[in-house]
Amino acid sequence: MRLAVCMPQVPFERGGTEIFADGLVHALREQGHDAELVTVPFKWYPGERVLTQAFLWRLLDLEESNGRPIDAVIATKFPSYVVRHPNKVVWLLHQFRQAWDLDRTELGQFSESAEDRALRRKVLDLDRVSLGEARKIFTTSSIVADRLRDSVGLDAEVLAPPPAPLAFRCDEYGDFVLSVNRLDRAKRIDLLIEAAARVPDLRVVIAGDGPERERLEDLANGRVEFVGRVSDEELADLYARCRAVYYAPVNEDYGLVPYEAFLSDKPVITTTDAGGPLDIVRDGETGRVVAPQAEALARALTFSEDEARTLGRAGHEVARDVTWSRCVERLLEFV
Repeated sequence: MRLAVCMPQVPFERGGTEIFADGLVHALREQGHDAELVTVPFKWYPGERVLTQAFLWRLLDLEESNGRPIDAVIATKFPSYVVRHPNKVVWLLHQFRQAWDLDRTELGQFSESAEDRALRRKVLDLDRVSLGEARKIFTTSSIVADRLRDSVGLDAEVLAPPPAPLAFRCDEYGDFVLSVNRLDRAKRIDLLIEAAARVPDLRVVIAGDGPERERLEDLANGRVEFVGRVSDEELADLYARCRAVYYAPVNEDYGLVPYEAFLSDKPVITTTDAGGPLDIVRDGETGRVVAPQAEALARALTFSEDEARTLGRAGHEVARDVTWSRCVERLLEFV
């Protein structure tokens, strides 16, 4: 089949969405399909730009290309699922969260003005119509499915994708806790830094870059090692040598980091409001789940080697069953 995988693109940025989309296209091609990634640059600000950008997807003609039909589209996150196609399947990473669960929070976008309130309602109306056109909706986690049901009343099946195929391994249970994330407010690296300051001699390594890096470095005051954006080989090496992995964003949609940690036999430390990671990070089984408070997190940051090994290996058993071949097989039942 000829399949178009649809993904919005924020120019010069690369993260979990891009890894997911590349992995899906590669997996479809390995199954013998003619798959192509279709992207449109996305800018969600200021104000009404979020809707005008969505309408760009509505105007696309993906029913055929160069005189040959496109059999189906697989849309991913807002606003790519606005695209029209008689055979549309959605594997939902997330809706426009600023219009739903992040509305009226510090991470929201819409003010209390009549214009902004109306704009938010239009975003949800667009979701209701465009997602309702899909033959099937999958989500990457239970929290994304819950948001979808609460916001527009649609049901979805959870289908978790695997992480990028790095050289995952476990070399040792070293002397540091690792954080892998984009450095922005929603990822709560500041909570890790504040908690680590309460644990004498705890070593913390933070991989990643982003708009909050300067503020976080000031907050850490030299107590934490920032290694910036690293190569795939360097990242696999960090996972292989750490004692445990911290990953506690605010109501995360999915998060590849816990799967990467588990495939490296390392436990994950997260919080009770982390969202998607809670599908697989279970307190006392595959890691630790604590309240999103510095004091509680500080108590959870230290592991003996034996405890880290036991929890990490239990996590490996969970993560190893999540494969692209299984995902594609289920996905294509509805294409």
